[in-house]
Amino acid sequence: MNPTPPPRIETWVFDLDNTLYPASSSLFPQIDVRMRRFIAERLGLDLDEAYRLQKRYYREFGTTLRGLMLVNGLEPEAFLTYVHDIDHSVLDVAPRLDAALDRLEGRKLIFTNGSERHAEQVLNRLGIARHFDGVFDIKAAGFLPKPQPETYTMMVERHRFDPRSAMMVEDLARNLAPAAAIGMTTLWVREDGHPDTEVLKQDEVDLSHVHHITDDLTAWLEAYSSLSREAT
Repeated sequence: MNPTPPPRIETWVFDLDNTLYPASSSLFPQIDVRMRRFIAERLGLDLDEAYRLQKRYYREFGTTLRGLMLVNGLEPEAFLTYVHDIDHSVLDVAPRLDAALDRLEGRKLIFTNGSERHAEQVLNRLGIARHFDGVFDIKAAGFLPKPQPETYTMMVERHRFDPRSAMMVEDLARNLAPAAAIGMTTLWVREDGHPDTEVLKQDEVDLSHVHHITDDLTAWLEAYSSLSREAT
């Protein structure tokens, strides 16, 4: 779905994992495996039981971490350090995305349920860190994850922008609903075979809060920039 005509966007809020790099990348599966191992080791479960609990908490609480904190009383820092101890070199440098972000007018932020350190490693590996003014991570959110509406309010207040002139870009459609509720324009980066399609059943949710859909973020941003220039 192309951005026609483009709204006036002053602040761009990007999710990180499976949004700024393809969901088909081998990066996030590493995190998924380490979550499973962490749960198995800490709770004394076999890997199959740990996997089922991991995905149940993800569905019910927004992140596996939130469930582990609320139900099992686990300490979040140890979890985040363990699950993000991965090989970021599997990501390819993204010169075309870098150029598209360079042409994109407006402030750019990262809004992630992961850690700031992980975000920095991903952005540096992709070669796009220079474009972003800040990262609002799960620690800044008090470990209250997307799609909890309070987290979006905290993010807006922390970075001081008007949501009515902002766009949020996400790979999970459910995470765009609170953004739209506070006035943000929304862009869903949809990918066939997304690892969370079955867990969250994304194709079955109400998409009335999704203003734009693309299966190619870079191409969408390029088209948006071109249309914006034509409109001025």
